[in-house]
Amino acid sequence: MATDNRIHFWRRNPKVPGRLKDAPKVSSVNTKSKKPSTFHEFARSTNDAWDIDDEEDDSVFSLKQLSSSPVQSQYMPQTPRLKIIKTPEDTEPLPPSLDRQEPISTNPSQERLDIERGPANGRVVKSSSDAQLNVNAARNTLQKQQSLPVRPIIPLVARISDQNASGAPLMMVREKTRLDKFKQLLASPNTDLEELRKHSWSGIPREVRPVTWRLLSGYLPANRERRDLVLQRKREEYFGFIEQYYHSRTDENHRDTYRQIHIDIPRTNPLIPLFQQPLVQEVFERILFIWAIRHPASGYVQGINDLVTPFFVVFLSEFVEEDVENFEMASLPLDTQRNIEADSFWCMSKLLDGIQDNYTFAQPGIQIKVKALEELVSRIDEDVHVHFQKCEVEYLQFAFRWMNNLLMRELPLRCTIRLWDTYQAESEGFSHFHLYVCSAFLIKWRKEILSMVDFQSLLMLLQNLPTIHWGNEEVGLLLAEAYRLKYMFADAPSHYKR
Repeated sequence: MATDNRIHFWRRNPKVPGRLKDAPKVSSVNTKSKKPSTFHEFARSTNDAWDIDDEEDDSVFSLKQLSSSPVQSQYMPQTPRLKIIKTPEDTEPLPPSLDRQEPISTNPSQERLDIERGPANGRVVKSSSDAQLNVNAARNTLQKQQSLPVRPIIPLVARISDQNASGAPLMMVREKTRLDKFKQLLASPNTDLEELRKHSWSGIPREVRPVTWRLLSGYLPANRERRDLVLQRKREEYFGFIEQYYHSRTDENHRDTYRQIHIDIPRTNPLIPLFQQPLVQEVFERILFIWAIRHPASGYVQGINDLVTPFFVVFLSEFVEEDVENFEMASLPLDTQRNIEADSFWCMSKLLDGIQDNYTFAQPGIQIKVKALEELVSRIDEDVHVHFQKCEVEYLQFAFRWMNNLLMRELPLRCTIRLWDTYQAESEGFSHFHLYVCSAFLIKWRKEILSMVDFQSLLMLLQNLPTIHWGNEEVGLLLAEAYRLKYMFADAPSHYKR
């Protein structure tokens, strides 16, 4: 019945934002194998042993995990071990040796992952029959791998750049047409914001995302002639706040606030080198401290530090051609650094103005949103709701972070940026539409949720959902489902939207 409703919904609404074509069905593999009950059981039973040969990377990763508190860092299960190599061309035919299979590269200039498979090098073959068995086993393994859908391998450290995880070919003509439309809107003397939101709902091209975000957040005026003056005035105003307030971070009244910010900043995206640069961390400290000083009703609350990162990355990408995750911030001119910092502050402030009750005393906004999520899920999928009750899992135990961090701990940063394209295109994207995105996100894992039979395994699943390989296609499908839910349950929950 739920499937019929989805089909009829899209047939009746040919012009709804985010509408996508039906994805091709992919046949399942090894359907007869027994389904593991936990992630760790799955990790032990899998045949793909991935190795990270760089011991230094392992030690750094371990130290960063130890330094993160349970509240701030998403629990990371034991990571499959990967070997990183650089290859000039990965599309050549397989070599005669069956020791390993090279992944198909979609970008020869970037690092690729070499998955080690088959017998180890130097293994002694005792007889010709043993050798034949090894060759047959390796051949069967390759045949199974080739039967799976081909997907580009995305590093476990979430890449910031936009990537399509499905491996679908780029629609260059369509994308160029969309980019031209954005440029036309932005170049007009008075930008039509409603038209800009309409086109932004299904994603904003990277080239025009910085200025589009400034406009949609309300930081820049629609009038093109006024934009430069507004930018100059707001940037000067922000650094006026720095001169006026930042020295007080060591005062007794503000010492605890600054100390908590100073502790949380290194925990922000600890696996992305960009955010571990001292210069970047100082930028984040100033942004968060000034915001806390100017908003005493809430002050600084853990989780707000995450909300700076999408704005910072988008505004930095305006000056960086390649992936920004390894970019050295110090290589930019000082004026450019200051502009990125000021713009990130003001756009984050605009976002928080709409959800500040999430961070006031006792965080009533989050409690209301979590209760609304529970009510909505009970109407969308009663089986999932009842299963939570049987396993004695409370929505607050997993959904608090979904609301507090706007799903940033559940999705790679590249997906968050795409998600926020749509949030800013919605009139109440961060405060209201986010509820339907969380509902769609939860139901997305329906099968996995219902397979968990106890409290511990279910809660572990919900806190460690496997989205590391998600890209624009998966986020687009999630948003389309959220829009469908919003359309069908526009009156629910009635007490949520005031």
